[in-house]
Amino acid sequence: MNFDYNEEQQLLADSVRRFVQKDYGFEARKRIVASRDGCSAQVWSTFAEMGLLGIPFPAELGGFGGGAIDLMSAMEAIGEALVVEPFLATVGLGAQLVARGGSAAQKKAILPAVIEGRMKMAFAQTERGARYDLARVATSARRAGEVWVLEGDKRMVLGAPLADKLVVSARTSGKPADQQGISLFLVDREAAGVSLRPYVTLDETRAADVVLQAVEVGADALIGKEGEALALIEEVVDYATALLCAEALGAMKYANDATLEYLKTRKQFGVPIGTFQALQHRMVDMVIAAEQARSMACLACAKVDGETDARERKRLVSAAKVRIADACRHVSQESIQLHGGMGMTEEMKVSHTFRRLTMIGQQFGDAEHHLERFAALERG
Repeated sequence: MNFDYNEEQQLLADSVRRFVQKDYGFEARKRIVASRDGCSAQVWSTFAEMGLLGIPFPAELGGFGGGAIDLMSAMEAIGEALVVEPFLATVGLGAQLVARGGSAAQKKAILPAVIEGRMKMAFAQTERGARYDLARVATSARRAGEVWVLEGDKRMVLGAPLADKLVVSARTSGKPADQQGISLFLVDREAAGVSLRPYVTLDETRAADVVLQAVEVGADALIGKEGEALALIEEVVDYATALLCAEALGAMKYANDATLEYLKTRKQFGVPIGTFQALQHRMVDMVIAAEQARSMACLACAKVDGETDARERKRLVSAAKVRIADACRHVSQESIQLHGGMGMTEEMKVSHTFRRLTMIGQQFGDAEHHLERFAALERG
């Protein structure tokens, strides 16, 4: 398998990397994180101007018709710079649900606005006690004449405080954890009955718990067929997981580069500590872990783009996430240990990279969850 980017992908990677190096350095990022919104409108506008927001969407709606493979290079750059803007929440989750399951009218209304940078989205899925079970949905949606009425609580909705629209999973029939009976709805973040409890996550992105109290949406808010949304949710979450694996590559690259530079410059007993063989071995292990993760991330992105067998897609995405989660833990923890105590200080970017890699290891399922899913699919 060829792991090298083609010319177009490399040009995109170079342009994104030039932008983040010039305008999204660590100090600039700290100012964005400390701002009221925790997000830069200028950065988001630049992403739109670069065409980054339109890569995975249809050309007839203003996109480029690409896939996860085409986004890999951009996700690496995003991971390396620790970008906090809600790219994954919007492009990898919310808008993907509309692109893959929405009606023609919904796509026409939503996707051009996302591509042009005029709309951000978030996917409200997780609930108390659900952990990583996508079928465990207790939020309800009932018909009331010409509208749907939504009631329930959603937890840890990434990007929700910044979103213009939410895609909300709700149960239209059955009991929590039933495979059937889950539907998806488009909901305005400012709609009556929608309230948010926003907060800053460990890795300094914005998220919120979302409470829905008698929220009314029209019949045209339903995405896809009533009660049959689980397969679509699984497909899009697998897609976002593959993109997350690519983002991890960039964060691990920075952690490895920063650690290697530190080993070359930090001196003990009059010599750089990088001359100590024990530390050299640990550095090599970090590089090997990142390279193994790269091969699995490439495989995951290729499979979410082209695999038509849902079972095989799930199996390989889980295999990739197990490897990436393990690599995230190993590289992040070793980078801190090899930096010593100063590696945990706020002033060092490596400490913030450690936080992001820790979150990536947990997001959309940790290593144990995906190992269990992989084993269950292997057993048949």
